[in-house]
Amino acid sequence: MILAGDVGGTKTRLALFETESPGRLRARDERTYPSREHRDLQEIVARYQREVPAPIERAAFGVAGPVKDGVCVTTNLPWVVEAKSLAALLRLPVAGLLNDLEANAWGLGELGDEDTLTLQAGGTVRAGNSAIIAAGTGLGEAGLFWNGRRHIPFATEGGHADFAPRSTIEDELLIHLRARFGRVSWERVVSGPGLVEIHDFLAGHPAGAVEANLGEDRAATISHAALAGTSEVASRALHLFVSMYGAEAGNLALKTLSTAGMYIGGGIAPRIVDRLRTGTFLEAFLDKGRMRPLLEAMPVRVVLNDRTALLGAARQAIEAEAA
Repeated sequence: MILAGDVGGTKTRLALFETESPGRLRARDERTYPSREHRDLQEIVARYQREVPAPIERAAFGVAGPVKDGVCVTTNLPWVVEAKSLAALLRLPVAGLLNDLEANAWGLGELGDEDTLTLQAGGTVRAGNSAIIAAGTGLGEAGLFWNGRRHIPFATEGGHADFAPRSTIEDELLIHLRARFGRVSWERVVSGPGLVEIHDFLAGHPAGAVEANLGEDRAATISHAALAGTSEVASRALHLFVSMYGAEAGNLALKTLSTAGMYIGGGIAPRIVDRLRTGTFLEAFLDKGRMRPLLEAMPVRVVLNDRTALLGAARQAIEAEAA
């Protein structure tokens, strides 16, 4: 019995998995908790144990933030997560703690054809590195190194690298955000909060108009208005967001030489998949000068299964035990 966790800035999901022949994972139970309504991850895990009593043999948790020496100071939550504390709580010798995008990368091997949507077929060679980028509350990025026999996931914090504008409007967006935040990372623009920032920037731009009453979840409301065609500003904001998403995905593909494929994960991509398929994303992804032919040969797929990180955390727990 494996306890797996996917810990994000908005919600924390826990699930129990069993292994089936030939090594496939089967979910026994899954629950979601609002992250900010709890003091820390230990409180959520203890609550889950009370709600779902089960003999847990292994555990691993994907957490949104850098993990160092079994400790993660979460990026978008006021939490410190410690692997030793989780292991003690669960009465296990060890508990796995890994970056959430690394967990997503581990989960890719658990997916079927129905769990992804192809934006670009690219080549068919599986040998070579892969990568995954995921916009949600923040922007996560991870790689999968091809060691000659299999893919080995590794974490990065590439979403916090410096934002690089590619056009006059993006130059102006950078100046606008720099005045507010100082340094501007890719996560400031390619994330749920980033979409809100883009919208508000365009709403104050000469070509835009201020729109009020967007609701509490403004990113979701902006996306919905853009997809429904009820707001010109929202539509322009989503277009710019998708273009910058594609540009940074292309940057990651170049840095990891992802000849075996680039995956677009996270909570936002499946909701805006129609916009991702219009060509705006791919054109920005491919717009890398002399490297365009290299990128054209890379498969690009949207991950539709929102349980990928949970599956990946469970898979990592199994792999760690085997090692």
